[in-house]
Amino acid sequence: MAKFIFRVFLAVILLFLSNRVNGKANFKDVEEKLKQLNKPAVKTIQSEDGDIIDCVEIYKQPAFDHPALRNHVIQMKPSFDLKELKINSKNESSKLTVFQTWQKSGSCPEGTVSIRRIRRENLLRANSAQQFGRKPQEVVLKSNTTIEHKDGQSPFFNNTKFSMPTIVNRSAATLVTVGYNYIGAKADINVWNPNVESEDEFTTAQIWLKAGPGDNFESLESGWMVNPQLYGDKKTRFFAHWTKDSYKTTGCFDLQCSGFIQTSSKIALGAAISPISMELGQQYYITIGIYMDENTNNWWLIFGNGIAVGYWPASTLNALKNSATMVEWGGQVYSSNVRKSPHTKTAMGSGKFASSLKGNACYMENIAIVDFSTQLQYPPEVTTLAEENYCYTALNHQDGSESLPTFYFGGPGQNYNCP
Repeated sequence: MAKFIFRVFLAVILLFLSNRVNGKANFKDVEEKLKQLNKPAVKTIQSEDGDIIDCVEIYKQPAFDHPALRNHVIQMKPSFDLKELKINSKNESSKLTVFQTWQKSGSCPEGTVSIRRIRRENLLRANSAQQFGRKPQEVVLKSNTTIEHKDGQSPFFNNTKFSMPTIVNRSAATLVTVGYNYIGAKADINVWNPNVESEDEFTTAQIWLKAGPGDNFESLESGWMVNPQLYGDKKTRFFAHWTKDSYKTTGCFDLQCSGFIQTSSKIALGAAISPISMELGQQYYITIGIYMDENTNNWWLIFGNGIAVGYWPASTLNALKNSATMVEWGGQVYSSNVRKSPHTKTAMGSGKFASSLKGNACYMENIAIVDFSTQLQYPPEVTTLAEENYCYTALNHQDGSESLPTFYFGGPGQNYNCP
């Protein structure tokens, strides 16, 4: 009898182990998710950095798994003129842009979109196959907690005190504009490769366009990121993200769920970018723009010098269907070890504080918004917010020689003043 009980117990243990790895994703769920994400390719490109890029027929991409998009007709390009999406840029000729590493190994044919292949090990790092590619839900300590400037004074817009909730698993340093209706925003984002301490932490430099109530907002986002749990390494990668409910149950990075329709065969979401800026050396940047097409209300993601990557369809949005009401530029660190001691050593930006300025600190230039005048312009009112000012800082700085301010942000995380 004892042997029989032992055999049953052993069988149960083996069955459990056969379905789970490291207490995380279920094998069966992983295989189903892989089939859902990795569509049949007409061409495959092996990148020198280890990524595999699949060239997928444009109507077979993951977006069309979304119920609201089953009969969607793709808008192949925006109706607005990309050449008009330029502000009076400073030092434009001296800037060096980056490229995606996979582009050195080949290109995708016309009529396809370039998609970074998801591998089994990527999914096995997630808590579950269903959670793969999702941004962690923001854990709010207390609503209506006012974030203060370094001098202890609360930021104001139009003589109204500006407050945001305190999020215990995120620390951000941003430039913010609110109070208008925005149908676009852009910036040239300085590219670095900051340290990420733990696999389940990540750091970004990005743009957010938001609308809706503070506890249930919609957000469209893009920039660069270092995220070892999602990508399996600590390379700097171009990303996009969306949510309809403050990251609770909707949205994802890149194409890890249906919701973003890609139109470009030249850019792959989630692919590594290079070269990287060097301290006191050459500085590199990516230009990111997110603009609403007034003819369709689709929100287009524009990369570099006018490459239309794709769009978030209006049919999948609610609060953002007509405009955004807040725009943010800057960086964030996601970790369970922010706002506590010992603090995470995960860095933001270059890992240097904003006061280090160019050549040391990460920065954004040529920051602009678009309102219903449809003209790119510097935001009428902005304020800087640093949620942990001894760990990560924000500074909007204007030299006498510059026509527009440069926004600096970042920091090392844990340091003498941020133990």
